[in-house]
Amino acid sequence: MKTVILIMIVGFSAFAKAQQTLPLDTIYANEFKNVALFFPEPIRQGITGSDNFVFTFNREKEQYFGLLQAKPGKESNLLVINNKGAIFSYLIRYKSALSKLNYFVETSESIGNENPKLSKVDQAITKEADINNNNTFYYNKFCAYLLEKNQRIGRIKNVKENIVLSVENIVFDKNELYFEIQIENNSSLDYDLNFLNLSIETRQKGKKKSLQSIVIKPMYKFGLPSRIEANQKTKLIYVVPMFSLSDDRRAVLELNELNGERNIKLNVSHRFINNPN
Repeated sequence: MKTVILIMIVGFSAFAKAQQTLPLDTIYANEFKNVALFFPEPIRQGITGSDNFVFTFNREKEQYFGLLQAKPGKESNLLVINNKGAIFSYLIRYKSALSKLNYFVETSESIGNENPKLSKVDQAITKEADINNNNTFYYNKFCAYLLEKNQRIGRIKNVKENIVLSVENIVFDKNELYFEIQIENNSSLDYDLNFLNLSIETRQKGKKKSLQSIVIKPMYKFGLPSRIEANQKTKLIYVVPMFSLSDDRRAVLELNELNGERNIKLNVSHRFINNPN
């Protein structure tokens, strides 16, 4: 019954707004702790798509926050509507160990509004947002397909203190490169991710040799975790605009640990960049 109500609400309207963050961020919860979500306006309605997740908020007196708990089971989604009709949507997953208990939601994270009366400016924004949403849908499907395909481009990896960073595959599609990355934690300690950057390094010729680095901002990140638990591994994908490299340049992945020193740099030769799958 909850699933039917959820479909009806989304189908009613979902006129998208301009967004600074990608929709459907993942929120983790469990049965031992309350995960709090603080919204910019009071909550009017909150629905989960599965019974193993519970989202509670004050239905009698309007409040700005709700509490999420979960039992072990398959991932689901959370739909929240505030008192101004703004719609917020998130993927929710069960996780035994939580690294984040409080989420502060910005107005810009809204995926739309249930009010169908839009101004011309809003209509233009909606059109642009629809294009972005279509791109997000395609990226999500294609990334999932690549991970299932399990194709390899070559041996590209580096190891430091039992943390293994590797590039499993690089795929060209629609003027974009898909970097399939694996992080393997073979240590007895969890690895909290601070950042994972992709950049291009250029070797400066001359008597004083140096490196110039330019960070490439991904157009889409698929499966990027906040933590890799001990003796576990995870795969993720960065989608970036197509580029090629001369033999004096290389791509570099930099993995940085939060509150730790197990940091890794992985050099990717121009040969792999210029000859993707």
